[in-house]
Amino acid sequence: MLVLGVLVVIATVATTVVSQLHPSEPAKYHQLPTLREQAVILDGWRDERVARIPQLLKKYDIDVWLMSQREYAEDTIWWSIKDALEFASHRRTVLLFHTTSSSLSGQPNPLRWVDNTGDVWPELRQILEDYNPKRIAVNVDRNIAFGGGLHVGEWEVLQEQLGAKWVERMVNEPMLGIEFVAARVPGQLEYYKQMQETTWALIEEAFSERVITSGITTTEDVEWWYREKMQEQNVSTWNHPRVSVITPESFPGWEGTKDIIQEGDLLHVDFGITAMGMNTDTQHMAYVLRTSEGEEGVPEGLKQGLKKANRMQDISLERMKAGKTGNQVLKECLDQMKLEGIEGQIYSHAIGDWGHSAGAVMGFTNLPEYVPVLGELEILSNTFYSIELYAYHFVPERNETLRFRIEEDAHWVDDKGGWEFVRGRQEKFHVVNSTTTRKPDMLRVQL
Repeated sequence: MLVLGVLVVIATVATTVVSQLHPSEPAKYHQLPTLREQAVILDGWRDERVARIPQLLKKYDIDVWLMSQREYAEDTIWWSIKDALEFASHRRTVLLFHTTSSSLSGQPNPLRWVDNTGDVWPELRQILEDYNPKRIAVNVDRNIAFGGGLHVGEWEVLQEQLGAKWVERMVNEPMLGIEFVAARVPGQLEYYKQMQETTWALIEEAFSERVITSGITTTEDVEWWYREKMQEQNVSTWNHPRVSVITPESFPGWEGTKDIIQEGDLLHVDFGITAMGMNTDTQHMAYVLRTSEGEEGVPEGLKQGLKKANRMQDISLERMKAGKTGNQVLKECLDQMKLEGIEGQIYSHAIGDWGHSAGAVMGFTNLPEYVPVLGELEILSNTFYSIELYAYHFVPERNETLRFRIEEDAHWVDDKGGWEFVRGRQEKFHVVNSTTTRKPDMLRVQL
């Protein structure tokens, strides 16, 4: 009786938020600024973010932050501090960030050298002698990509060229890179919302009879439709779209399934777009109506499974408080799920400059209860997060238990001291009213 009561509560909560969170209008494709205009915008955002670095250095008691990289062997942080017109670090590029209160005040921040002669080293040594920094941050962390981007060869060169005096003052502080990459500036949200709506528009069109004909269209056909359609929208992607037919055996992974889509199939997509120096990451589900049998709606058992996954999203956002570690949030979520009789898994992550970006994670598919290192990082405010999870639910109409896999991007809202979804979330299935009377031209679908 307790379990039945819990399930009623879950359904009630999910029903309450439908009108609040699921967008009432179909998604629209957004035309982003021209590439020339984007370059100006991106450089402006970069300047705002770089201006925060002196404050970060003071927070972690760092005097200077030193980066060195070669062309095609860039530090991970390079991609978040480069000019919009740069596609690689030329020759050897050395950067030295400093605090504004130092003797370097008034000089460019960062100091920058582009060199293939070795002249950078005596100049850098002289600046270090003049400034005499006590703690020099270098990106040598073993576990965190955003704090470990200094290549081994460059590390050896730094040791040889700067000598023991300065090497002894070098420290590993991965939070510099994590906080710099994770933090957003206000102007990004407007464009991120447009990107998220474009992501939804892609899904809504892909999971429709405009693209899918049951008995003919394959999941791979739909994946490549996404790729071609993204090119038309002048956006790219950070991962190949993965389209699957969900079965009791299917599990989150890096590949879709290779199926011919049939009536009655439960479909799933996992993909994200890349534009304006940012990335989205979204998972939605669709149902292919049994049109030949006169079916007109999604079976109730599937609807209840999606509501259960929505409830897990609520639980996640309610507990993602800034300052908690990812593992703390994960444990609180799992404890609440247990109280409500929900089985499932959470594996949420930061998103932004990268698809899997800098910040704490809350679970991995292979580490469902505790994540070393990345799970021990604290949740940061003023960031984007991808709320990624699945709920198990028994579907009576199919006599099987399925994973209901969903993912939406959320952003921090200062006024609320918490999170809200960038566009909303999926609370009803995309429905494919498909027949076998025609074969769509997969690469020439017109808006």
